[in-house]
Amino acid sequence: MEKIAIITDSSCDLPQEWIEKYNIEVLPLRVIYSKKEFRDRVEISPQEVYESLEIETPKTSLPSPEDAKNLFQKLQDEEYTHVLGIFISSGLSGTYNMVKNVANEFKKLTIELMDSKTLSMGLGFLVLEAAKEAYKNSNFEQIIEKTKKILHKSDLFYVLKTLEYLRKGGRIGLVEGTVGEILGIKPIISIDEEGKYYTYKKVRGRKKSIEDIYSIVKEKIKNKRIDIAIMHGDAEEEAKKLLERIKEIGNINEILFSQISPVLGVHTGPGLIGVVTFEI
Repeated sequence: MEKIAIITDSSCDLPQEWIEKYNIEVLPLRVIYSKKEFRDRVEISPQEVYESLEIETPKTSLPSPEDAKNLFQKLQDEEYTHVLGIFISSGLSGTYNMVKNVANEFKKLTIELMDSKTLSMGLGFLVLEAAKEAYKNSNFEQIIEKTKKILHKSDLFYVLKTLEYLRKGGRIGLVEGTVGEILGIKPIISIDEEGKYYTYKKVRGRKKSIEDIYSIVKEKIKNKRIDIAIMHGDAEEEAKKLLERIKEIGNINEILFSQISPVLGVHTGPGLIGVVTFEI
């Protein structure tokens, strides 16, 4: 009898109740200040990051190898036989490669790791579907096969008040910045096939950028059944208004409203509004 564990990292932005319900194991990324470091979502909240940004912009790091070793050891001790791990895009973090290296030390476990090529609820929906499948199906190969089929079923779009924090964290990738910001251009950012940020569309002004995200989502979900997540980074009121409008579109199976994880907030700064769609 196969005993299967599903693991991921804290950038998945899954609500705690879902994590607990489906027994998902989460490796916390790290938020690092000059005098102290914190485990993402465990020892620091998103709001604490935003409130301290003017004093110090922290750095971030992947989960520690020790945390990964401890998790695999715990699963082995609990007599799990198989582990499916799905992680933040390797184009944005070294988490996937670090876990891959650690996994090689655990020969008693059958381990399959996947690079999601996305993050936030783009990753979260994948992990959730894998966990739901593992909840009802004890065939590891079938769970892997189903998860691979849905790897590219999500789309992610977000806007920021400023690109300053993406630049500071070295995550700006293919997003064009400086000159456009001076002219009030607010790029709608998405993730490409390599799992890196790029400019999906250039829009002038904050209000228009949020309006265009709504239009993009409305077009994307036409004639499809989807799960959807409205994510924000210290922009709750604006995000709630977008949520109410998106609810009216229809075709939505499940809808989540949440704040992004602290480690993601470090790189985007206050003012993020994002939408993740997941085709079901």
